[in-house]
Amino acid sequence: MQGKADLRRDLRRRRREHVASQDERVGALLFMRPPGAALDLVPQGSVVGLYHAAPEEAPATRYAQYFQEAGHDIALPRFDTEGAPMQFARHTDPLGSSDLEPGPYGVMQPSAEAELLQPDVLLVPILGFTERGERIGQGGGHYDAYLADHPGIIPIGLAWDVQRVDDIPGEAHDMAMRAIITPTRLYGPF
Repeated sequence: MQGKADLRRDLRRRRREHVASQDERVGALLFMRPPGAALDLVPQGSVVGLYHAAPEEAPATRYAQYFQEAGHDIALPRFDTEGAPMQFARHTDPLGSSDLEPGPYGVMQPSAEAELLQPDVLLVPILGFTERGERIGQGGGHYDAYLADHPGIIPIGLAWDVQRVDDIPGEAHDMAMRAIITPTRLYGPF
C-alpha cells in the first residue's frame, strides 16, 4: 500500500487530469441534486455544512442551493487564522460569493461577522476514498478534527469517480463517511 504522501500526490494528479478532460457543459450538470438515499440522511430543518470548492474539487454550489431552497440553513468553513480550529458560519448566497471573503488558506469563507452555526450534516471534500467510506483529505486534518469534536454530525463525502482507491493507509484520527457521492454512484450509507 502507498504511503499517504505518495497517495495524495497520485490522487491530486488523477483529479487534475480528470477535471481538465471534462467538457464544461457536462461539468455544469453534475452534482445538481443529492441522490435520494443521501437525502434520507439529512433531517428536516437541519443545518447543512458544505464547502466552497477549489477548482478541481467536486463542486458543492448546486447542493448548497438545493438545501437552502429546501429550507435548510447553510454553513461553510471559516478559520480566524492559519492553525485556528475550523468553525462553520452562515452562508446566504450559495450561487455567489457576496457574503464571502478570502480566508487564511486562500479559500473563500464567510465573513467574520457571519453567524456561527453547528452543522447537523456535513458535506466533505474528498481527495480519495474507498468503497467502504474511508476518506483521505488534503492533509491538514481540519475535517477529521471537526468531526471528532462533533460526533453527532453526519458526514457525507463528495468526489469524482476517479478518486476511488482500493485502500487508504488509515490512522486513528481518520473519520469515515456515512456516504460518498460521485457523479455516477452513491457509496453507502454505511
